[in-house]
Amino acid sequence: MNLLLQYLSLCWFTNNPADLHPSKSFMWKAVAFYLVSGIIVESLIADPADGTLEVLLRTVMAFSTIITLLLIMRKWDYFGQLFTAIFICENFIMTLAIGAEALDLVMVMEHYENREEVSIGLAVFLVVWYIAIVSYIFRQMLSFKMSSSIVTAFSYFVLTYGLPMLFMDI
Repeated sequence: MNLLLQYLSLCWFTNNPADLHPSKSFMWKAVAFYLVSGIIVESLIADPADGTLEVLLRTVMAFSTIITLLLIMRKWDYFGQLFTAIFICENFIMTLAIGAEALDLVMVMEHYENREEVSIGLAVFLVVWYIAIVSYIFRQMLSFKMSSSIVTAFSYFVLTYGLPMLFMDI
């Protein structure tokens, strides 16, 4: 539980993910939660089969992107720490997204007049926060400059969310 709290504190831009050393069990539990929470969110938005496929594609893209980045930078030793840090923080954001989806459902059922604005606002906030967290993780783990970490985090977001979404639209 202590290790989880240390990883979650990355969401508030404290701790250094390089100082955290997850066990193999902890790492794979983070991946399992990532898959389950992602499938829940995508199934609320789209067809469950399509949502599951999109989450699996996102997972492959996330691992591929992290592996490629670390191989290029010759910092393969950080693989477990980096993917765990990103996945734990993404799991936190995804949990908030599930709450946002539930709120959206309630607003639809209550015929809330500004439902779209609230939902879009929450989505934008969560995406910006997610990119900021991933940027922080890259900056801490890989000693990137601020601008490089933001560009890399945005690129990571596009690769892990944009490409699978594009693939699903084809």
